[in-house]
Amino acid sequence: MTARTLQTSELVRLVGAHVCLHASMAGLRLAAPLLALRQGSSALEVGVLLALFSLTQIFLSIPAGRYADRHGLRKPMGWSVVVACAGALLPAVLPNMGTFSVAALCLGGATGVSSIALQRHVGRMARDSTELKKAFSLLSIGPALSNFLGPVAAGLLIDYAGVAMGGTAGDANGFRAAFVMITILPLFTWVWIRHAIDLPATAKPSGSTRQQVVEVLRSVAMRRLLLVNWLLSSCWDVHTFVVPVLGHERDFSASVIGTILGSFAVAAVGVRLLLPLMAERLKEWVVITSAMVTTALIFTLYPLMHSAWAMGFCSVLLGLALGTVQPMMMSTLHQITPDHLHGQAIAVRLMAINLSSVCMPMLFGAAGALVGVSAVFWTTGAMVGAGARLAWRLRP
Repeated sequence: MTARTLQTSELVRLVGAHVCLHASMAGLRLAAPLLALRQGSSALEVGVLLALFSLTQIFLSIPAGRYADRHGLRKPMGWSVVVACAGALLPAVLPNMGTFSVAALCLGGATGVSSIALQRHVGRMARDSTELKKAFSLLSIGPALSNFLGPVAAGLLIDYAGVAMGGTAGDANGFRAAFVMITILPLFTWVWIRHAIDLPATAKPSGSTRQQVVEVLRSVAMRRLLLVNWLLSSCWDVHTFVVPVLGHERDFSASVIGTILGSFAVAAVGVRLLLPLMAERLKEWVVITSAMVTTALIFTLYPLMHSAWAMGFCSVLLGLALGTVQPMMMSTLHQITPDHLHGQAIAVRLMAINLSSVCMPMLFGAAGALVGVSAVFWTTGAMVGAGARLAWRLRP
């Protein structure tokens, strides 16, 4: 850790930078598939398009981690802004599946690189485990806010910008306005980040080799952390995939299903706002273990809930449990990883999450068609419950 004090004002600027870039990607995730469907693309093509947002991060994570370890915060963030703006500009000029795909690759990669650089920087600014928990609790609010602000802003522009220009809701001008907004948003990331001061580079220990990712994975604690992280990130994917299917089976409206999913996100943001107030009394391994046990119990009960209110209640409880995980994961990661490998350790974690996000929905779909979506919930719950023992062994 560095001796520098973690200033709240600086952390707020970093969160603001994270929100702007991530919201740009979230807006594109709404606008590009919607316009692609209107242009006649198939559901399979749209599915592939959505996978591209995570695909780039799988391949860029390790190089981005090494780059951040060498260059700090400002250079990775600067390149992320340039790539995001260039990628988002393409569909604003020529909206078709080709430009949507390039934009998805660019914004997905830029968001991943910026996340690694920000998380590494914030982790190195913190002086102890309490500051780590506080900092990552606040930083983790960024993606949650972005996933709300980006799609809402894009949707409003799509529906109303064309009308304001004398056209109709959802016309070409509406989509063009949304893509222009998506192009401009990353520029505000640089406005937030331009005065940030890079921390001094951490010297590598003598005898360090280029195979630093292997060095990260040699740690037993890191391997446990990655496995626990994979189990819990799979729970997010399961919930996002299964709830619409269960809701459809029970004849819930789209707005009811959306509200159930939205209550999960609101609960996750709420608990992350509370975590800094309790950081001194929380132990990372206790919180993660408790979240896994709670998640396993909720997944056991979820398919048995047949009313929208009951499913919404389960969604809130699940959001509270899983919302605590990321800050504790990041705090633990920074404590078990040498300073000169922080960027690459974060990159390995991000790569594992994105690989799961690409592969797991396809696995869930196949399993759900074979044995039913309730079985997907129960199987995942059993895996998470069994994995709680690994989380317990993360204690110092």
